[in-house]
Formats: sequence, structure tokens, C-alpha cells
Amino acid sequence: MARAKVKAAAPVDLRAMLSAGLVGLAATLWAAEVRGADQPVTIAHGISTFGALKLPADFPHLPYVNPNAPKGGEISQWAPGTFDSVNPYTIKGAPVALAQIFYESILSGTADEVGAAYCRLCETMEYPEDRSWVIFNLRKDVTFSDGSPLTAEDVVFSYELFRDKGIAEFRSVFNEKFQSVEALDTHRVKFTFTPGTAFRDMPAQAGSLTIISKADYIAKKRYLEESSLEPFLGTGPYVLESIRPGQQVIYKRDEDYWGANHPLAIGQNNFDRIRIEYFGDDAAALEGFKSGVYTFRNENSSKNWATAYEFPAVQNGQIIKATLPSGSIASGQAFLFNLRREKFQDPRVREAIGLMFNFEWSNQTLFYGLYDRINSIWENTAMEAVGPADPEETAVLQPLIDAGLLPATILTDEAVMGAVSTPERAMDRKNLRAASALLDEAGWTVGEGGLRRNAKGEVLKVEFIEDSPAFERIISPYVENLRALGVDAQLVMVDSAQLVQRIDPPTFDFDIIVGNAVNGGYEPGAGLKQAWATVTRDNSSRNRMGFAHPAVDRLLDKVEAAKTREELDAVVRALDRVLRAEKVWVPQWYKATHTVAYYDMYEHPETLPPYSLGVLEFWWHNPEKEATLRAAGALK
Repeated sequence: MARAKVKAAAPVDLRAMLSAGLVGLAATLWAAEVRGADQPVTIAHGISTFGALKLPADFPHLPYVNPNAPKGGEISQWAPGTFDSVNPYTIKGAPVALAQIFYESILSGTADEVGAAYCRLCETMEYPEDRSWVIFNLRKDVTFSDGSPLTAEDVVFSYELFRDKGIAEFRSVFNEKFQSVEALDTHRVKFTFTPGTAFRDMPAQAGSLTIISKADYIAKKRYLEESSLEPFLGTGPYVLESIRPGQQVIYKRDEDYWGANHPLAIGQNNFDRIRIEYFGDDAAALEGFKSGVYTFRNENSSKNWATAYEFPAVQNGQIIKATLPSGSIASGQAFLFNLRREKFQDPRVREAIGLMFNFEWSNQTLFYGLYDRINSIWENTAMEAVGPADPEETAVLQPLIDAGLLPATILTDEAVMGAVSTPERAMDRKNLRAASALLDEAGWTVGEGGLRRNAKGEVLKVEFIEDSPAFERIISPYVENLRALGVDAQLVMVDSAQLVQRIDPPTFDFDIIVGNAVNGGYEPGAGLKQAWATVTRDNSSRNRMGFAHPAVDRLLDKVEAAKTREELDAVVRALDRVLRAEKVWVPQWYKATHTVAYYDMYEHPETLPPYSLGVLEFWWHNPEKEATLRAAGALK
């Protein structure tokens, strides 16, 4: 990673500046040194977790956008199910797609750089060497979408609001890791972090806070914890144009958006309107796309991709069917157990159930060979555990073994992989025998009716709940395999609202769901605790499994405390090894491409960044092409 060539981004040596006679600037920075308790203070246009920022302070625009991209036109997509709220910050109701589009945070990442956060709402940021606090010097030209100015008071208010009224997983972070947040003046705000906290990620985490208007919130008597069809007032580039609950939402570009000429916004936010159409299921949505009801489709069904795009609009070029590169980390998609259920607390039961999912047959028969198996929570990165523990992992894990928190075999056993099955038939007899032995050993033996029962006579029942018809054809063979094992397995299809109600806190009323094992991206940090820490076991929508393990709690602390990229990779490999050894998931599949279809009136930069497709961010509309499509009757 290239180092930024900006002196202000390096730690400031105040005494050297004084001796050089730079009295005016040195006097200003002397106060910074006092605030930093005699530590060197960095004044910069952003922050990177490790190393230097890629972009200098005076960068004109992001390197992967078209700075001359025209503004205008509409792009439309589909969303499944229904919605009854535009508030994404409460567990009440089902939020609409893109519900966070109205809001910005102080810092923003990019789609081509790992671990970087650049000033968006701030001009500069200041922080000491240990990162125990950060001061954001806010821009004076930032306004909310009603034209009112953003001030440090709005930042403090937003922090206190999320701290006191946000969902539990956010409250726990804000209460534990933030010691104080104070407005130093109208456009300067300071975050001080709790002593003993691993400070590495904290300035960036403070900068990721969603900012809303204090005055608007109070004047309209809003409630963060309640669902609503009126968004809070934000500073983002889009505002709400119209909404039909459960059917459609339209966002329009704010022509008075304060940040239109910001380097982070040049070449972005190009569409005048973003329209989302809701459909009950994917089949109906696909038909809607074919008839021109909406215009861009990110195809997630391998069956559709292989078989459903042989219609005239694709064949005559009115619709583009494209496979575009993706460098994104695998999502960790998997079947997730509810570990709060007593029957799933025995790892032998979890392993037996995992053995009955036949990925190889599914990929060949159902997915047309388009996918690869996920084995690691950090699949296809340097954080993926492979084989026995390497020396760096051993150094991390040995103290946990010595403390009796992990077995010594964690070092010598191969990292746990997904079960390998025969692709020729859905049922793999070898895995059936292995799973049967595991359940016998766990005390679930075959009894009356061929069903497995424990010593209490209770039947081993397993219920999958799902709201996507596309998954029915995948889960149904899995259910049949489990029934052959003697498990009373079933798939229950529910609507989206029911699914959310059952799988989110405080209900957690499920056995197995399809979800993602949270990996925290390319630079995991404090956010992992929301998914894997004991403290979030019963209050986090990211820890739906209800996972809790003392060794993992200690490893999560080490993830936060890692000082170098190499140290972080080693700690996460150790964490990956431990989590996989617990067999808390049945890993599914991923692909390293984007499979998209769209009406031929959209364009994108020739080279896309590795970490985002960026359709709504940096693609743009071609009005001449749209006119041609309309003349041909291809669009509604």
C-alpha cells in the first residue's frame, strides 16, 4: 500500500517545529499535543487501520469512478416480500430496501482499499498515537436535506440517541467503548474511548456513526425505537419521493445535496431516481423484469442464470446479461443452528446434521456447477485456517489450551471442512452411516416409526424456516436426507415479516435458518463481538445462533488488539479454526463474480473496483439508449 505524500497525515513533531521557528502553526498544534497527553498527534484527511492511506489529502475523486458521468435517469430494482417502515434502526417492523440511503457518517470507506476511512463530513481528524481519542473538525458547508446546517451538537445528539435508544448490539458497543463524546465548539467534536479498550479501530468506528438532525428529531417528536414511514432528517444525497407500503418506494436525488462536489461524491449518485418494486417471490420478480417493470437485476439464482435468460430481449440485445468480476470476501452463507435449543448443544448432533447436506450433488444438479464450497468463515483470504495450526496460530491458541478453554487437539487437527459427498445422488450412504453413528453416540437412537429419540423419549425434530421459494428446492432434498437419518425434519415456508419476527431478538424462535456467519470483512475488529461474543448471545440480530464460548471471547479481544496486518491475520486464523471446530454452521456456497442483467441503458467504468459492484453508486444512465428501448416497446 503506497504511503500518502501529505505531511499533515504524519505524526506532528511539535518541538522540532518550534525550533524551526514555525511559531503560528506550532502554537495551534501545541494544543493538540496537550490533548494527546504528550503523544504525537496525527492531523489527517482520514485514517487507515494498518499503514498509510492510499489517497492524498488533495485527491480530486475516487480512482475507479468516471468523474464526468452524467446525472439523470432512473434505475429500478426489486426487493422480496414486504415492508412497513423506513426506519432501519429498530427491531420493530420490516424496513424498506435502502432505508439508510438518507444518512451519512463522518467518515467513509472506498471500494478499492481495505481498512481506509476518509473524511466526508469532516475536513480533518486528529488523534494521538495510541488512538485513545479522536477529534473531528467538521466541514462548515454540510447541510441536512432541509438546508439546515450540521453542527457538532447533531453529532453528540446522534451518539447519545443510538447509545440510549438503539438496538441492543449498538448500545453495548457505545456504552462499553465510548467514555465521552463532547462538542468542543460548533464544528469540532471529540470522542474519548474507554481506558482498557483496544483503540485500533475506535476512531474509524466513531466516524461510522450515522448522523441525523437533532432539531428535526425533537421538533417532530420522533422515536428511534419505533417503526415509521417518515425517515429521519439526514445529510445524504437522496430523499424520499414516494412510498406505497409493501409495494414500492422511490428515492430522488437531492438537487441541493451539499456534497455534490465532494471528492468522495464526484462521479457518484448519478441517477435522478432509484425505484424499488416489491414482489412476493423471485418467480414473479423475474417475470416483472422480463416485461420491463424494473430495469436492473442482480441474479442470485444459479438455475435462473443458466436457464431463464433465453427470452427475446436478451437475444436481441435489449437486455445485457453480464458476468462481472468480484473481489469481495465470501459472505459466510450457511445453515445456522439456534444453539439456545438443548438438542443443538451437543456438537455431535450438529455434525451429524451437517453431514446430510450434499453440496456436491446440489452444485451439479441444482446450481449448474456455478458455485464453490465455503469452508472457512474467512474463505479465500489470508485469514482462512488451513490444515493444522501454523506457528503463529499456535502462539495465539496455546495460552487458551493452558487455561483449559480449548483441547490440545485444536493445534494438531486439520481445520474443519464442510462434508464431502457424492455428486451422483442426493443421499451419500457413507455420510449417512457416519451421521447415524454420531447420533447413536449422542443418545439419539432409532425407535418407533424409525424416528430418533433420546432417553426421555423425545423425538429429534428439526425445522427449517425460510421465506424464499428459491431455497425450497435446495432445502427439500436436505430435509429428505435428514428423514432418512431418522430425524423428524421439515421445511416451513413463511412470509418475510414472519421470518424477521421469528429470527430476530428477543424471539429467536427457530431451529435452523439460512444466514451469514459474520466475518467482519477484510479487517475484522470490534464488530465481531456483535456476532460471536457471549455478551451478545441473547440480544443481537448478528448473533442469531446464540453463540457463546469463553475462548472465543478472549480471541475477539486479541482481534481488536492486533497491531499489525500479520498479527491480525494470525489471530483471525486461530479464531476461524476454533469456530469451525465447534461445528455451529453447515457452510453453503459462494461465487467470485457478479451475475447481473439490465436493460441496455446503463453504463459503468471500464474497470470496476474489487470490493463493490457499485450499481447505485457509480454507474450512470444513457438517455439515448433509453429512448431506443422505449421506441421498441421494451420498457413499461
